[in-house]
Amino acid sequence: MRRLVPLLLTALLLSSGACGLRQETLTVLASWTGDEEVAFRTVLDAFTEKTGIAVTYTGTRALTQVLQTDVQKGGPPDIAVLPSPAEVVRYVRAGAVKPMADAVVGEAPDAYSAQWRALRTAGTDTVHAIPVKVDLKSIVWYDPAVVPAPPGTWAELIALTERLRTAGRAPWCVGLAAAPASGWPGTDWVEDILLHQAGPEVYRRWAAGTQAWTSAAVRQAWLTWGSLVFPPGSVRGGVRSALVTDFGDASKSLTGGGCALEHQASFAIGGHRDADYFPFPSVEPGNAGLAEVSADLAVAFTDSGATRAFMAYLASADGQRIWPARGTAFSPRRAVEQHGTEISTRIARTLADSPGLCFDASDLMPARMSGAFQRAALAYLADPTQLDTLLTDLDRVRVGLADDERLDVACGR
Repeated sequence: MRRLVPLLLTALLLSSGACGLRQETLTVLASWTGDEEVAFRTVLDAFTEKTGIAVTYTGTRALTQVLQTDVQKGGPPDIAVLPSPAEVVRYVRAGAVKPMADAVVGEAPDAYSAQWRALRTAGTDTVHAIPVKVDLKSIVWYDPAVVPAPPGTWAELIALTERLRTAGRAPWCVGLAAAPASGWPGTDWVEDILLHQAGPEVYRRWAAGTQAWTSAAVRQAWLTWGSLVFPPGSVRGGVRSALVTDFGDASKSLTGGGCALEHQASFAIGGHRDADYFPFPSVEPGNAGLAEVSADLAVAFTDSGATRAFMAYLASADGQRIWPARGTAFSPRRAVEQHGTEISTRIARTLADSPGLCFDASDLMPARMSGAFQRAALAYLADPTQLDTLLTDLDRVRVGLADDERLDVACGR
C-alpha cells in the first residue's frame, strides 16, 4: 500500500497534461497558527519534497470569514481545511467544492471507520472532503499532583469538584474567549453533557434541528453545566473572568496551581505535558462509552493535477502519519501508528475504534445556528437567570432553518 501512494501521485500529475506542473504553487487556507501551523507545515513540506509542488499556506482563526470573502470575490484558495461538516456541506451545495474521484482517495476501503467515511461525502454519493486531523472532545484533563485518583462516574466527578472547592482550589479552568468565535468552548460543555445525559438519539435530533432547545432534555443539559461552574470558587478567576479569558490561556493554569480540571479537546495535549485525562463520565449509566469528536476537513476549490495530488497525499497513510508522529495530533485512519505518550495512544485508540463516536453538534449546525449557540453560551454564563429566554431565542433560529441547511449524522463507529 505504501508503494501505491507515490505511483498514484505520479499518475495524477501526469494526467494533468501540464509540463510545468512541478513549478506550480498551491494555496492552502486553514485555521492553524502557532505550534499547530508549524506541525502542519511538516506535512506540506513532505508533499513538496515528494512532488515538487510548492504550497503557500495561510493560517487564521478567522477562517470562516476569510474563506467566505475569497469565494464571493471569485478567488478562493486551491484547498481549504474547514473545521465543521456544516461548512463543507454549504460549499458543496453551492457548487464551489470539487468532488474527488475514487482514484484520488480510494486507497483502502476499511482504512476509516464508518463514522469518518460518512463525513467525507458531505451528504452526497461522492467524496468531497478528507479528514486531515481529528480530535476527541469527551475528555477532562487533570493535574495528577492534585487529583491522584481520577473520577470514573458522574457522582465521583461532582464529589471531586466539591472537595477541591472546599479545600480552596478552583476545580475548573474555563475560558470562553476565542475571537472571532467566542463561546464555542461553552457549546462543547452543553454538547457533552447532553450526549451523556440524554443519550445519542436526543443528541442526534438536536444537532439536526429537530429537537427543541426548550425541550426538557436540552434545558437540563444547560442547568447541569451551570451546577458545575456557578457555585462560588468553582472556576479559576470566577465565571465572569472566564467570559474574557482565551481558551488557550485557561489551559495554561491547569498544572500551574490555578485549577485542577479542564474540559477541553485532545488538541490541548501539546500544552498539557504534565497532565493526564479521564473520559467525560456519563450522567446516566446507560450512556457510557459515548464520545464527542471533531474533525478538520480538507476540500478542494480548484480542480487540477496538483490539487488532486495534494488531496490524495492527505488521504494516504503516508500523509496521515506525519503530524501524529509528533504526538500532538490524531488521524482517523486505523493503520496510522500514534507516537508520543501512553496518553496520546489512548486517545488515538478511542478515535479509531470507539463504538459510539458522536460528531460535535455545533459543527453540524448551519452557521447562524451555531453562532447563536455560541452567543447563548456567553450570555448564560453572564446571567443564568435568562436561560429560558435564551433557549426560546435559539428555537426561533432553529425553526427558521430550511431543510437543506440541516445535517443529520447519527452516532456510530
